[in-house]
Amino acid sequence: MTTASSPVPFHAALERDLKSGALALTLAKIAEEAARLILPYWRAGTAVETKSDDSPVTQADRAAEALILERLAAAYPGVQTVAEEAVSESGAPASAEDWFWLIDPLDGTRGFVRGGEAFTVNIALMHAGYPVAGVVTAPATSTTWRTDKPEGGAFRRQFGALQAGEAHAGEDWRPIRVRDRPQEGLALLSHSVTDEEAVRLAARHGCTRWQGTDSSLKFCLIAEGRFDAYPRTGPTSEWDTAAGQAVLEAAGGRVLADDGQRLSYGKPRFLNGAFVAMGG
Repeated sequence: MTTASSPVPFHAALERDLKSGALALTLAKIAEEAARLILPYWRAGTAVETKSDDSPVTQADRAAEALILERLAAAYPGVQTVAEEAVSESGAPASAEDWFWLIDPLDGTRGFVRGGEAFTVNIALMHAGYPVAGVVTAPATSTTWRTDKPEGGAFRRQFGALQAGEAHAGEDWRPIRVRDRPQEGLALLSHSVTDEEAVRLAARHGCTRWQGTDSSLKFCLIAEGRFDAYPRTGPTSEWDTAAGQAVLEAAGGRVLADDGQRLSYGKPRFLNGAFVAMGG
C-alpha cells in the first residue's frame, strides 16, 4: 500500500531554497519577467491615476504586481504578501507574519511617468522582521541586483531581452561589494530634498558631494561600490526599502534606523522612519 507524501510546509521550502541560493535566482527571474512586462508602458503615454496618498499609479504598476503575486504564489504558496498596490486598494495587513514578502512592482513611478530611467522592481523575503533575500531590477537598463544564499554575497547582471518569444538570461552574474569609504564620500539623495538639505544631509554622513536619483536604485549603487551613503529623513514604505536593504547588506553595507539599530520590518502600517544606508 502506498500513501501520498505530505506537502512540504511553505517555510521549509523557503528555508531550503534560501539556504541553497535557489530562492534568490527564482526572485530574479520573476523580477526580470515583470521588467519586460513594464517596458512597453514606458515612454508610451500610459494613463496616470492618483491614489489616496497622492502618489501616482499606472497600469504598469498593477500589471507587474499581478504577475509577481501570481509567480510567487505558484513557487511558494501560503506566504503572506504585502504589496504596494494591494495595500493601496485594500489596506495593509493588521500585522506581519514570521515569513512574508514585501513587493513594490514599480518603485519610482513619478520618474517612470516622466520618462526617466531610475525606476525599479523590488521583491524581498522577510523573516523575523528583517530581509533575508531580495532582488532589485531596473527595467530601463536591463539590470538586476540580487542576494545569494546567506553569507553568499550580492550579484549583478545585465539580463537579456525577449528573442523569438523566449527570455534570454544575458550576462553571467558577477559579484559586487561596497567600497571602503574614500576621503571624500559621495552621497545619494532623493530628488524630493532641497539643495540646502542635501548638502546638510551629505555632510552629516561624511560626504562632500551628492547626487539625486529615484527609487531603490540608490541602495544598489552603494552596493556595487559607486557611492557611499543614502540618508533619508522623509517617510517611506517598507516595500520601498526591503529589497534594496537585502542587496546592500549582502554586499557588505548597512541600513540603520534613526536609533542606530538595523532597520527592521513589520512595523505599524509598514512605514519606515528616518534611516541611512551606508557602504564600507
